[in-house]
Amino acid sequence: MPKHHETRLLPYTPEQLFDLVADVPRYREFLPWVQAVRVRSDSETEMVADLVVGFKGIRENFTSRVTKERPVRIHVEYVEGPLKYLHNEWRFQPDGAGGCLIDFTVDFAFRSRVFEALAGQVFDRALRKMIGAFEERAAKLYGPVESGISRSSAKSAA
Repeated sequence: MPKHHETRLLPYTPEQLFDLVADVPRYREFLPWVQAVRVRSDSETEMVADLVVGFKGIRENFTSRVTKERPVRIHVEYVEGPLKYLHNEWRFQPDGAGGCLIDFTVDFAFRSRVFEALAGQVFDRALRKMIGAFEERAAKLYGPVESGISRSSAKSAA
């Protein structure tokens, strides 16, 4: 059951990073493996969305409920799909210098032992690629990170 926790310091405001993460309808534009997005409902505080994710010939639909507490927290709960569970949380805290400390956690398990084994083999690499995609999107929207500004610490468990 893959689990990952990471903190990052980025030179963007909590509001900017919150908006980027909460913009689920645009995930297909920049997140690897996201093939389609359908928003079932959306308000200031909650969204229910379907994502179609494909990887190496495997294509799955996921439905999640996204709880939004602007600009400090986004919490994602699994509703329907191939998982036993999914817990994903983003926390955004001002760093006092105009940037933001992001605290990111994801914990999930597949129902299928085959998918679980596949996920365990590629989890760290896939997660790094997805986190990198969010950082690249932030740079595209808000300007690039200068060398030495982004710091991170990560801990994964499979």
